[in-house]
Amino acid sequence: MGALDLLFLLALDADGAKAIGAGIAMGLGALGPAIGIGMLVGRAMEALGRNPEARASIQTNMILGVAFAEAIGIYALLTAIIIAFVI
Repeated sequence: MGALDLLFLLALDADGAKAIGAGIAMGLGALGPAIGIGMLVGRAMEALGRNPEARASIQTNMILGVAFAEAIGIYALLTAIIIAFVI
């Protein structure tokens, strides 16, 4: 029995389909913010290495960008919770 067969058997049940949908929503929804935060912090460290005097400006913009990226992850979590418990 392959993975797709198992997935199909779970999806036949309504609760199984909700669990699969919530897992996919959270997994894909967390992937974008994780990549974005990693790139953002990496670029901020490069900028600090090149121009240490601009630390305050770079840090402020980095924290703001991380907060926006993290908000997308929280939206994905809320979507997964709605799928799992409400629908």
